[in-house]
Amino acid sequence: MKRPNIVFIVADDLGYADLGCYGGREAAFGPVSPVLDRLAAGGLKFTEGYANSPVCSPTRFALMTARWQYHLRGAADEPISSKSRGSQVLGLPPEHPTLPSLLQASGYRTALIGKWHLGYPPAFGPLRSGYEEFFGPMAGGVDYFSHCDSRGVHDLWFGEEARSEEGYLTDLLSRRAVDYVQRMAQQDAPFFLSLHYTAPHWPWETREDRAVAGEVKDNLFHLHGGNIHTYRRMIHHMDEGIGWLVEALRAQGQLDNTLIVFTSDNGGERFSDNWPLVGGKMDLTEGGIRVPWIAHWPAMIAPGGVSRQHCMTMDWSATMLDLAGAKPDAAYPLDGVSLAPVLRDAGHRFARPLHWRMNHRGQRALRDGDWKYLRVDGNDYLFNIPADARERANLGGRQPERLAALRAAWEAWNATMPAIPEDATISLGYSYKDMPQR
Repeated sequence: MKRPNIVFIVADDLGYADLGCYGGREAAFGPVSPVLDRLAAGGLKFTEGYANSPVCSPTRFALMTARWQYHLRGAADEPISSKSRGSQVLGLPPEHPTLPSLLQASGYRTALIGKWHLGYPPAFGPLRSGYEEFFGPMAGGVDYFSHCDSRGVHDLWFGEEARSEEGYLTDLLSRRAVDYVQRMAQQDAPFFLSLHYTAPHWPWETREDRAVAGEVKDNLFHLHGGNIHTYRRMIHHMDEGIGWLVEALRAQGQLDNTLIVFTSDNGGERFSDNWPLVGGKMDLTEGGIRVPWIAHWPAMIAPGGVSRQHCMTMDWSATMLDLAGAKPDAAYPLDGVSLAPVLRDAGHRFARPLHWRMNHRGQRALRDGDWKYLRVDGNDYLFNIPADARERANLGGRQPERLAALRAAWEAWNATMPAIPEDATISLGYSYKDMPQR
């Protein structure tokens, strides 16, 4: 089979049930995500897929390397903050093989349009890690209109040059992606496009909210504003842009042999719908790590598929390398596992234990089959996830042997990872002082 073009779309802080195809409710204006819902209906939807981390930049380290993010020092910060400008440590080392660099070496054209959040030039940057083109912000969060980061520094880049461009950021990214696929249609080589939106991450701004940029310039966390109506409209703007991209692929005759994968970097934030899950960003409860995974590729994936296969971000990176015939670097063996058999047959399942750890609140988790071991604030829990997705019925006291076995398995895995450095930082934008907790 001809090698596919690959489009890897990542939303920012999207909740598990924010999309219609994952049970999300309609907004006052109608369906929130009609384009993504159609992609799911025409492809394969995963109901028990996860992010490598419940916070942004650690997941992106795993996405880029197809390896446990814990191998790299930059991923120990939860997350990398805009204060890291100029750091020689907090970023993705250019010498480390990446998904784009390995694809590029195997003949793919590569571009990142959207959020990077893996360190700043001159030490780090997309062009140093396998992307031929880059347009987007380097930081974790920027205003949608001023394109300034949380320190008020302008943060929109063309390659390694910071340049201004007027417009709502979500639309700028969507239009740039359309331009890219139109240009690549004139090339003989397949292409790999990372389209990493900042939506629906704070600040809470729709296309009509330019005036809000002045309000939030000193605090992009936008603690005084936002609501579910604005939030859903932000998702809808992203969904519309994905529709523009899909139509461009169709118009260029590229859609049938393009693998489109959609997900979120972690679970939802303040206004997200995570039902039936509990928790969100920064939590290793299901709401912080279980995310949408949609795969659409008419040449291989049958429409209407639903899979309960367990997987996480780095598995999708390994899958893309596998489908492209790109060989990993033997010095950096992949931790991700290819999901290609599942794409070919939605009913295919294989055992895939998944591990996490967080400096924040001393969290740890292991999902193995139906069972999940969780530690938060020194407390250990055991949950049967299919029976109790909300993680409310702790079975540790009734099944101490199972809890002990899963704890031992997590600790054996953790022993193979570098320890969390003492200088690793935890950056929380708000707390119970800003809003009540459940």
